[in-house]
Amino acid sequence: MKEIVRFTYLLLFMCTCGYAQAQEISISGKVTASDGSALPGASVLLKGTTTGVPTDIEGNFTIQVPSPTSVLVFSMIGMAPKEVTVGTQTNIEVVLEDDAKALNEVVVIGYGTASKRDLTGSIVTIKGKDVADKPVVNPVAALQGRVAGLSVVNSGRPGESPDVRIRGTNSINGAKPVYIVDGILNDNINFINPADIESIEVLKDPSSLAIFGVRGANGAIAITTKKAKPGQLNVNFNSTVGFKQVQKRISLTNADQFKELYNEQLTNQGSAPYNYANWTGNTDWQDQIFQKGILNYDNISISGATEKNKFYMGLGYVNEEGIIKHEQYQKITININDELQVSKALKFGVTFNAYKANLPVNKNVGSAIVAAPIAPIRDEASGLYHTLPDFQRAQVYNPLVDVELQKGTAVNREYRAVGSIYGQVYFLKDFNFKASLYADYGFNTGRSYQPLITVYNPEIVGEDKRDNLVRQTSVNQYQNIYPKLQQDYLLTYAKTFGKHDLTVLGGVTTYYSGYESTSSSVQQGTSFAIPNDPQYWYVDNVGDPSTKRGSGSAWESATLSYLGRVLYNYDGKYLLNGSFRRDGSSAFTGSGRWQNFGAIGAGWVVSEEDFFKNQGVIDYLKIKGSWGILGSQNIDDRYRYPAYPTLTAANSGVFGENIVAALQNEYLYDPNLRWETNRAFEAGFEAYTLNNRLFLEANYYNKLTKNMLALIPGAAGTVPGLTNTGEVSNQGIELSANWNQDVTSDFSYTISGNFTTLNNKVRKLATTGFDIINGASRTTEGYPIGYFWGYKVAGVYQNDVEFVKSPASSIGEVFPGDLKYEDVNGDGFITEADRTIIGNPTPDFTYGLNFSATYKGFDLAIGGQGVFGNEIFRQWNRGTFAQFNYQTARLDRWNGPGTSNWEPILNTGRSNNYLISSYWIEDGSYFRIRNVQLGYNFKKEALERLKIKSLRLFVNAQNLHTFTNSTGYTPEIGGSAISFGVDNGTYPLPAIYTFGLNLNF
Repeated sequence: MKEIVRFTYLLLFMCTCGYAQAQEISISGKVTASDGSALPGASVLLKGTTTGVPTDIEGNFTIQVPSPTSVLVFSMIGMAPKEVTVGTQTNIEVVLEDDAKALNEVVVIGYGTASKRDLTGSIVTIKGKDVADKPVVNPVAALQGRVAGLSVVNSGRPGESPDVRIRGTNSINGAKPVYIVDGILNDNINFINPADIESIEVLKDPSSLAIFGVRGANGAIAITTKKAKPGQLNVNFNSTVGFKQVQKRISLTNADQFKELYNEQLTNQGSAPYNYANWTGNTDWQDQIFQKGILNYDNISISGATEKNKFYMGLGYVNEEGIIKHEQYQKITININDELQVSKALKFGVTFNAYKANLPVNKNVGSAIVAAPIAPIRDEASGLYHTLPDFQRAQVYNPLVDVELQKGTAVNREYRAVGSIYGQVYFLKDFNFKASLYADYGFNTGRSYQPLITVYNPEIVGEDKRDNLVRQTSVNQYQNIYPKLQQDYLLTYAKTFGKHDLTVLGGVTTYYSGYESTSSSVQQGTSFAIPNDPQYWYVDNVGDPSTKRGSGSAWESATLSYLGRVLYNYDGKYLLNGSFRRDGSSAFTGSGRWQNFGAIGAGWVVSEEDFFKNQGVIDYLKIKGSWGILGSQNIDDRYRYPAYPTLTAANSGVFGENIVAALQNEYLYDPNLRWETNRAFEAGFEAYTLNNRLFLEANYYNKLTKNMLALIPGAAGTVPGLTNTGEVSNQGIELSANWNQDVTSDFSYTISGNFTTLNNKVRKLATTGFDIINGASRTTEGYPIGYFWGYKVAGVYQNDVEFVKSPASSIGEVFPGDLKYEDVNGDGFITEADRTIIGNPTPDFTYGLNFSATYKGFDLAIGGQGVFGNEIFRQWNRGTFAQFNYQTARLDRWNGPGTSNWEPILNTGRSNNYLISSYWIEDGSYFRIRNVQLGYNFKKEALERLKIKSLRLFVNAQNLHTFTNSTGYTPEIGGSAISFGVDNGTYPLPAIYTFGLNLNF
C-alpha cells in the first residue's frame, strides 16, 4: 500500500512539473547599482531552488519562472540582496544597494567593468563620497593612507599635483601612473572636480594592467564621474569654507642667539667681530611671510533620468590662498554627462569635463629660513624694505622683497577641455560593439613682469641709501597647447552557458598626443620703465625691440594598439583571466616599433567548494595569482624621440678664414631601441569572515623592470650611447583589513587598515661601476634607486690625541671640532673610497589606519597615515656660498673638548664639515593624523516641509598633527625618479580646518 501511495505522489509531482514547464514565464530585466551602473555577474536565483542565472556584462538577464507567485532573489557580494515577486511583470529592473558589511565588488577595469569576484588581481575601489568633502583640489591627494601599495606625497602648494607611485619606483626614467577618466588616458587629473567623482579604482596587479600595454608598468588610477540615478531628479549643493596654517616651523636662532654663534664663528675663522651697529633687528622671517590662507570650495550638480535619457551636470568653484602671503589659486570646473537609450539595442552618450585655473605666483620659503634675523624688516623713515647684512646680501634677498615687492607680477592661466562621444550597439543577443572618440585639449598661457626693486642699505656712504637690486623692468610671455586624441573600437562577447561564464573583449585603439610651446621676452627701453600694470605685459607692446627674444619647442607622438581580454568563470569557483596588447609607437624605428604585452591570472573561490561550506568561520575565500609583461612609456620628456637624437654643438671646422660650426648627435642610439618592460608577479587571497564583518586581503608582489632606457658613457672624446639596459626590482607584501559592525540599529562603525612593505633595488645599470649622480642622490647597481651616498659620521674630533688614534684623513685637512668619518673599507685612511650608503628615501613600509562610525544622525571619520624606515637629506642649510641663519641645534656645537660629539665647530671654512655625510641625514619616518571629520545628517521628517531631501553639516580637520623627528616643515618630500626625499626647503604642508554643508533637494 505504501508503495502505491508513493507512486501516486510521484506521478502527481511529475505531472505538476510537466504542467509548470508548459506554463513557464520568461522574465528579463537589468540589475544596476544605486548609481545606475550595470552590475555584471549578479546572481538571479529562483527562491527555494538552485535555478539561477548571472547577469551579463551590461547587467541584463533572462530567466524562466514557473508562476506569477515565483520570487526572484537578486544578490551580489558587496551588495544587499533583494527579493522580488514576479506577479504580472515580464521585465524587472532591480537596483542593489551597497551592503554596509562588505566592500563594493563592482569595479572599473581597463576598457570596461566587471565583478571583482571574477577577477584575479588587486583592484581597490574608493567611493566618490569619501573624497568629495575633503579639502583637496586634486582627488588623488585624498587617497593618502587609504590604499595598500599606493604612495601619495602631497604638496602644500595650492594647485600642485601630488607625487604618486604605485608599488615603488620602477625605473630611473619615471614613476608616474596612468590615469583613466571615463575611458580616456591621461597623465594628470587636475581638471576633475572631486565632487563629480562616482568612484576611483586603483589598479596594481599585472592581470589588471596588461591591457594598458606601454602605459601599464607604473600602475593605473581609473576615475568614473557621476551619472544620473534612474527615476529621480536631484539637485545637490555643497560648500566648504575654512583656513589653512603652517603646522610646524623650522627652529632657527633669534637675533641674540645668531650674534652669539656668528661672533664665535668669526673668532674660529680668525676674523674680527662683526659690527652690528646697523643691524639691530630681531626678525622672525617665517612670521613675516606666512599667513592663514582662506579657502572656499563650492559645487552644484543637477541630474535627472528617464527610461530613455540620463543627464548629469556639475559646476565647481575653488578659491584657495596659499600659506605664503599673496598666493592665490582659483579654478572653475564643469562636468556634463548625457546618455540616450535609443532602444534596448542602441545607446549613445557624451561626456565633457573642462576647467579654467588662475595659477598663483608661487613663492618659496628658502630665503625666510636662511635670512639673518638681525636685519630689520624695513627702514621706517624711507619706508623701503631693509637689505640684509653684507655676509649674505649678494646671495639672499630680504624675504619680503619677493613676497611683497613682486606680488601679483604674473598672470598664469590653465585651460583644459576633455570630452568624448560614444555609441554602443547590442546584437545577436551576446555581442555588443562600442565605438568611442575622445579629445583632450589643454591650453596654458602666462605673462610675468619684473619690476624695479629698491631697498634700504644703511652701509651705503652718503645720504642716499637706496640700493637698486633690479635696475631694469622686463616682460616674459609664454603659451603652450597639449592636444590629445583617442579612439576606441571594442567588441565584447558575453555568454553564460551552464556553469560556464565567459566574457571576451577585442578591440583597436589609437592615441595621439602633441605639444607646442612658444615663449618670448623683452626688456625696458632706455627712456622709461615698463609699467607695473598687467595691461602692458605684452612683449609686442612695450620695451626695447632690440632686446626682444623668442624660443619655441614642439613634439608629437602616436600609438596604434590591438588588445584582447578573456574573463572566464566556471561554476563561481574557478577563475581565469587573460589579456593581450600589441602597441605600435611612432617613437621608434625598425624592430622596436612594435611590442607585445600580456598577462594571465587565475583564481580559486575555495568557499564555493562543497567541502568548505560546512565550516562556519570563513564566509568567502578566494586564492588568486597573476603574471604579466607590462610596458612603460611614462618617462622623462627628454626621450620623446629616443630613436631620433637631437643635434648638439661639436668641434668647429676651419676652412680658410671661415669658421664653420659643427653639429653631432647628442647620443648614438641602438637600432633595436624600444620601450622599457616590466615583468610582474602577484599572489594572494581575499576573505570575508565572522558573518562578513571582517574582510582580509594579502598580496605578495614582485616586479622587475628590464630594458631600461639608459645612456652608456662613451670613451673619451666620443658621445654616449642610448640603449635598453638595466634592471630595477620592487617586491613586497600588501595587507589590508576592514571590520564593519552594526552594533544596534542606531550605531555602527568601521575600522580599516593597510600595510605595505617595499624592497627596491637596482639589479643592473648600464656598465659595471656606472653611477647616476644627482647631488646627494645616487643610483648604483646593487642599491635602491636614489639612495643617499656619502661619509658616515663617527663623531667629532675632540683634541689632538684623537688624530693619532683615528685613521688619517686624505680628503682634506681636519682639526679639533671637525666631523670624524668612519673608515668604512678598513684601510687605515679616510678617503673617497669610504663613501657608502648613508640613507634610503624609500621607506621600509607604509601604513594607513581609518575609523568611521555613525550614531543616529551623527557620523565621525578619523584617518591616519605613516611611513617608516626612510631617510631625508637636509640640503637647505648645507651651502657655504653665504652665511645662513642657524638651526637652534647649532647652539649645542662643539666649542671645546667634550662639548659635543655631533655638532661640529662653527667654521664655514672647514670644508670637511660640509661634505655629503650622515650629518645631513634625518629620520623620515612619521605618522600623520591625516583627517578628522564630524558630521550631522538632519532627519528627513524635519526637512520634508522645506522640500529638502537631505542636509548634512560637517567640520573637518586635515593634517591635524604629525609625529616626526625631522627638522623641516614636513617629512613628506617627493621628487624625481632618481632624486627624492631631498629637503631643499620644502613648501610646508599646512593644517586645514573647514566647515561645510551638503544639501540635496
